[in-house]
Amino acid sequence: MASPRALISVWDKEGIEALGTALSGLGWQILSTGGTSQRLREAGIDVIDVSEATGHPEVFDGRVKTLHPAIHGGILVRRDREDDMETLDELGYGTIDLVCVNLYPFEDTAARDPPASNDELIEMIDIGGPTMVRSAAKNHSDVIILTDPGQYAAVTASLADSGGDPSGVDMETRQALALSAYQSTSSYDASVSNELERRFAPAPVPSEIHASSRGGTSLRYGENPHQPASFYPSAGAPHGLGEAIQHGGKPLSYNNYLDLDGALRLASNLIHSCSDHSHGCVVIKHTNPCGAAIDESQEMAWNNALASDPESAFGCVIAFTKEVEAGTARAIGGHFFECMVAPSYEQEALEILSEKKNRRMLTLESMSPREDQVRLRQVEGGWLAQVQGPPAIDWDEARCVTERKMDPQDMALARFGSAILSEVKSNAILLVSKSDAGCCTVGVGPGQTSRVEAVRIAARRAGGRARGSMMVSDAFFPFRDGIDSANAIGVSSIVQPGGSVRDQDSIDAANEHGMSMLFTGTRLFLH
Repeated sequence: MASPRALISVWDKEGIEALGTALSGLGWQILSTGGTSQRLREAGIDVIDVSEATGHPEVFDGRVKTLHPAIHGGILVRRDREDDMETLDELGYGTIDLVCVNLYPFEDTAARDPPASNDELIEMIDIGGPTMVRSAAKNHSDVIILTDPGQYAAVTASLADSGGDPSGVDMETRQALALSAYQSTSSYDASVSNELERRFAPAPVPSEIHASSRGGTSLRYGENPHQPASFYPSAGAPHGLGEAIQHGGKPLSYNNYLDLDGALRLASNLIHSCSDHSHGCVVIKHTNPCGAAIDESQEMAWNNALASDPESAFGCVIAFTKEVEAGTARAIGGHFFECMVAPSYEQEALEILSEKKNRRMLTLESMSPREDQVRLRQVEGGWLAQVQGPPAIDWDEARCVTERKMDPQDMALARFGSAILSEVKSNAILLVSKSDAGCCTVGVGPGQTSRVEAVRIAARRAGGRARGSMMVSDAFFPFRDGIDSANAIGVSSIVQPGGSVRDQDSIDAANEHGMSMLFTGTRLFLH
């Protein structure tokens, strides 16, 4: 059986001597290029030049060296496909089982002072590197992809445990490495695009963004009338708001998109966390939920969601998790809302809802349970990325820490409340109650700098409905005052992550008031 092969070609050479030594010691062959090859040889490691493996020299000052079937065939060949392996053998190529690549320092060059020339910057756009990274990440079930020195030690330890066999790196690790690889190329492409746009694109006309020439749709304006704005659908097959079909009304605005996005995430949370209920309804205002409910009756789900905060719900965005029924449309009546999104509408329901001018009803047939996904957020000077999805609470591990315990109905209410709370801006407090055939919010306290103030706001909105409700908090209570405030308005149970050094003070306060309290162990901040 042929020895496994690794291709190492990096700009940042931190840790490659240790990586190369470990792989070579486990019987791996190492392919490499240019400066990386020289660095490995200086460390006493046997290296095969890529040009020897391809039978083709590096050309154009290294612009073309790894772009060859001997390299990409060895990376992309599917080991479980007999025809693939026969073709690779006929071509005389071997498999490549590990790819270690990091990219040219485009961002560092772009940020240089004095600024790099356009020609210098262009030479720092990596072509072969991202291509190998993407190839290896695509075939991660067969190829280990390393893009950061911090990954080397764990992978070589796994390989050492298996005697050098590539199968020693498990699928979960391979998937994590592939995700990291795609994130690195995505960030790199964004850096190139942003810098070239800054250098090459003409300054935009202040009153507009030329979206149509870049695959987007111009909007009337942004959050405020003086701000130009556009919507750009994601690449690939349409999904989310990119595939929604609008029925009637004027075009969607920037703020409509933001609120619809919040409504969709929250509705998807309900489908994920409360799938045993027939109907879910959420009411959104300025990206925060002001009401939500689940019920066997869609009309009651709407009524209960609206009752949570009818004042804030003026000019809201509404989402339903099931087809909108004519009875629900009649119950909505003349209530002023901006947009509604649902999987479908009964024809009569759509006719009733369309009677009011400029309501926008959207159909999104593929509304489905929320799943974890990578979400990007731009900040000054860069981008942040995080995995975001439904509340990642292990309910089997949640523990009731008070003398008074929670019953199965309480736990169902806690799941519902956490599904809603995860989309309320922090600091966040939610008051929820059981209804005749489901659950509903009765008060929402969003986006406060003080958790106790969030309790007060939720209490004011709930009024008398706070009595007997459950309070759900996105983070722990650092002092017992939040528990005392909840008792003062009649809250009977509390759900919070726990984790404060003063947790016992909160537990003691809950016991004094005869309340039950659940620690989930999971914080649900949303900034």
